[in-house]
Amino acid sequence: MKVLSPFGPKIAQLKFNKSLINKINKEVDRISSQKKLTKKYDYSKKLVGQVKQEIQLPKNFIKKYLAKKINQSIKEFIKSTTGKTTKTIKIKNFWVVSQFSHEYNPVHYHDGHVSGVGYLKIPKFTTSKKSLTTNGTIDFINGNKMFLNNSIFNHNPKVGDVILFPNYLMHTAYPFASKGERRSFSFNAEIDNSIANVFKNE
Repeated sequence: MKVLSPFGPKIAQLKFNKSLINKINKEVDRISSQKKLTKKYDYSKKLVGQVKQEIQLPKNFIKKYLAKKINQSIKEFIKSTTGKTTKTIKIKNFWVVSQFSHEYNPVHYHDGHVSGVGYLKIPKFTTSKKSLTTNGTIDFINGNKMFLNNSIFNHNPKVGDVILFPNYLMHTAYPFASKGERRSFSFNAEIDNSIANVFKNE
């Protein structure tokens, strides 16, 4: 017997190597250590996160260290899910979220066509008396819970994890009560409209 799962949005899981993670963390630390730079690259007003620090990384840093890896990953994602090769990939934005105890990101979606989330620092999460396992994790949400259909995919992040998903896929980052920083990054990218616009011939 072969069980098929042909419906619903597709997501991809991959890893950024330790060297790249360290480069991103170093750049974030550089910006956040200087008030002038923190103000310059503050991105919190454009985001829904209930957190104190959200910064956008400089375009030259993205181009030098991130664009090639992101572009390659998106091309592979699109090829494996649609069978098509995207010729154009434009990274619209790339930002880093520093989440601390009791902060969270409510359910939301992104712009662009393909979005990504990755993890730079993860504290040790403590569970509550009710033994919740969602503290500090991320949920992706689609549709309703029904027979033979799950509506939530939960991911317990580890440093280096990266997830690609269609921009419209709803998701949320849970709060946690332990000490330390949960540092993640997100980005949005546009691909060939001929691939992303599935209604073009209708």
